[in-house]
Amino acid sequence: MNQEFHITSLVIHATSKSVEDIKQRLSALVGAEIHAVTDEGKFVVTLEGETQRSILDNVEAINAFEGVINSSLIYHQVDPVEQKSEEHHEH
Repeated sequence: MNQEFHITSLVIHATSKSVEDIKQRLSALVGAEIHAVTDEGKFVVTLEGETQRSILDNVEAINAFEGVINSSLIYHQVDPVEQKSEEHHEH
């Protein structure tokens, strides 16, 4: 079975009064990292995961956060994860 690594970046627009709450909620999501946030409620976030479904589940969760106005996907990349066999290890 081929394994994959997914990374997605998005911009989230939220109400300014929800910024602190959304920061905490984003920090609790597995694979989420906040790269920038403004007092006005704009966030730049990346999501990492092993499946496209895990990424989509996190995007859906973010869109359901109280105070989120919308989110826009900016970038999505999928890379195969190479399986290393014992013969490739150096001794």
